[in-house]
Amino acid sequence: MRLENKIAVVTGGARGIGQAVSELFAQEGATVIIMDLLPQGQAVAEGINASGGKAEYHSISVTDKAAVENLFNQINAKYSRIDILINNAGITRDRTLEKMSEEEWDAVIEVNLKGVFICTQAVAPYMKENKYGRIVSAASNVGLRGNFGQTNYAATKAGVIAMAKTWTVELGKHGITANAIAPGFTMTDMVKEIPEEHFEAIKAGIPLRTVAQPIDIAYGYLYLASDEARFVSGICLTIDGGTSR
Repeated sequence: MRLENKIAVVTGGARGIGQAVSELFAQEGATVIIMDLLPQGQAVAEGINASGGKAEYHSISVTDKAAVENLFNQINAKYSRIDILINNAGITRDRTLEKMSEEEWDAVIEVNLKGVFICTQAVAPYMKENKYGRIVSAASNVGLRGNFGQTNYAATKAGVIAMAKTWTVELGKHGITANAIAPGFTMTDMVKEIPEEHFEAIKAGIPLRTVAQPIDIAYGYLYLASDEARFVSGICLTIDGGTSR
């Protein structure tokens, strides 16, 4: 198993890509700590445990610095290390530039950018102590090319990529890698709400003529979190069917 005996924290692990990551990591031998405000995170953890894996669920917001620091301290005390951090939690508040409110801007920045900062800052000391760590954060191909009505979201995802590159320089000497993943359209709950005619137009614009499933993205996270990627750091792995070619 590629993550045998690893301790992995997955933010936003209750549904969508985060759920796929949590379940795949558990199948590959990791003990998975799911952080999510959605209560179905408990069911995801119970499903993993019922199938022979190991998982915990904690209802904590990535924007709550004190709660995040307390949880990571508890995890380290219990398992003596935190090997992997998957910064997956994120939200959207789409609106065109001229119509976007300050509240909509702030909400997305708070979760998608500041939340990644808070969690990574909290986990870094434990990874440094053990001279090992894998940090993989959720960017988006929107952070590479922009998208109509997503000024706030695109800004956060571009920022996530820049932070990963910065952490590569700062933490690399401690045996810690930092990378980002940029998914394209993926069959999550948000995408399922798109009207059929728009959805077909989206597929037509993807060279592979299909939309990713969450597991497609999860396999990218698995690679970057594994020892197979021990010499891979500071990259943004784009998984979007060739859209951002």
